[in-house]
Amino acid sequence: MDWILTNFSTLTLALGLILAGIVLPLAVAGIMVLRLPPDYFTHSRRDPLYRHGTHPLIGWSMVLFKNLSGLVLVALGVVMLFTPGQGLLTLLVGLMLLNFPGKYRLERRLVRLGPVIPALNWLRMRWGRPALIDPADPVEDQAGRRKKPGVRE
Repeated sequence: MDWILTNFSTLTLALGLILAGIVLPLAVAGIMVLRLPPDYFTHSRRDPLYRHGTHPLIGWSMVLFKNLSGLVLVALGVVMLFTPGQGLLTLLVGLMLLNFPGKYRLERRLVRLGPVIPALNWLRMRWGRPALIDPADPVEDQAGRRKKPGVRE
């Protein structure tokens, strides 16, 4: 008991860091899911962030900041796999922020796994956002014909 009293400030700091490691990744992941457009997973490919009509310096700065943030979150996620905290979730959020070849295909493959889309849509509906379109479902075009998702015309 004496050890707890003498190290109370250290224990309080450790508890605060553990709680932050649990709450912050959940909050960031939730915000990212809520900000996704409903058709995010239906396209066959995505345009890079730096091509969206911004000045090249601003666009590349955004890409650099996003990738550095992703690297930090991946590193923290790996550490949290072996310590208390949401390591796997932090790792996945970090991977979503990184740019690497095949990332979008990996995201689509992960979303198609079992209960992922229903869980994401439950969160979106709870916050009043439209449901994400399941990339495995065929989509109807304007003429009522069924077509495969992800095919841009």
